[in-house]
Amino acid sequence: MTDRPLQPFSAPTSLGSFVPDGVSYEMIVEWVLYVVLVFWAVYTIVAVYHWLKYSHGSWVAFPAIATHLVVSFVLIIFAFSGVFTI
Repeated sequence: MTDRPLQPFSAPTSLGSFVPDGVSYEMIVEWVLYVVLVFWAVYTIVAVYHWLKYSHGSWVAFPAIATHLVVSFVLIIFAFSGVFTI
């Protein structure tokens, strides 16, 4: 048994072989956010269509849809603003 002191573990600073050369983390995060945005847009269009078609004139539908769109828009702008950078 050797009497060497323990070395602290240091996490890798990059993913190395997992990310191709020329591709940055910012680019990966940006494309993931684009995929999420497309999924959100399709989901929202389908949900709004079904809610308006099958709600039978509910007075709650329009304020709920407007609230959903406003909150979602704020979150999307925040996500793409780059406030939290890697």
